[in-house]
Amino acid sequence: MADKEGPVTVSDLPITFQVKYLGQSDARGLWGIKHTRKPVDLMVSAAKALPPGQILPIVKLTITVDGVHLETINVGTRRDEFEHMAVFFNIESISYGVQDLVYTRVFSMIIVKDNADVKGLNPFECHAFVCESRNAARRLTYSLAAAFQDYSRRVKEMQTNPELDERPPSQKPQKRFAIDLRTPEEIEADLETEA
Repeated sequence: MADKEGPVTVSDLPITFQVKYLGQSDARGLWGIKHTRKPVDLMVSAAKALPPGQILPIVKLTITVDGVHLETINVGTRRDEFEHMAVFFNIESISYGVQDLVYTRVFSMIIVKDNADVKGLNPFECHAFVCESRNAARRLTYSLAAAFQDYSRRVKEMQTNPELDERPPSQKPQKRFAIDLRTPEEIEADLETEA
C-alpha cells in the first residue's frame, strides 16, 4: 500500500512502510524544518561513519489515526544484530513531520516527550528514517498529514461536544502540530527568500 501514488486520505490508514531507522536526536523546537535539519545532519553523519558491515536497523513504520508505531523487522541471519524495538508515538505527542530537503529519502518527525515538565530536560526529540525512495518519503509525509487531519477533526468534535470527552482536562488533546507538505525544492526556495 505504501507504494501507491497520489494523495493519502484517512481511509487509506493504517499504512505501513519499511524504512531504515536513522535514530533520534534532540530538537530545539516544536515544529519547522529549522528544528529537524541539524538533527538529521547529525544522524546521517553518524550512519555514514558506521563500521563496514554494520547496517541501520530496518523497521516497520505504521501510521494509524492514533499515531505512529515502530517495530524492528528481523531480517534473515541479521536478526541478532539489533535489540527488538517496538514503540508507539501517540498522535498527540507528534508535533511535526517533514521530508528532508537535503536528504530527500529521509522523513523526520518531532516528538514532544511526556517528561517535558521536568526541569533541565529538552522536551523535543527528532526521529529520522531513510525511505526506499524520495516518493516513499513523500508518501510517508502525506500519511502523517492524513492522521493529523483526522486528529484535528476529532479535537474539533470534542470541543463542539465536550460531554463526549470524559477525560480529565489535563489529558484532553491539545491541537499543536504541523506537517510540511511542500517539496524539498519549495522549502529550500522559501528558506532562501527568508535569508
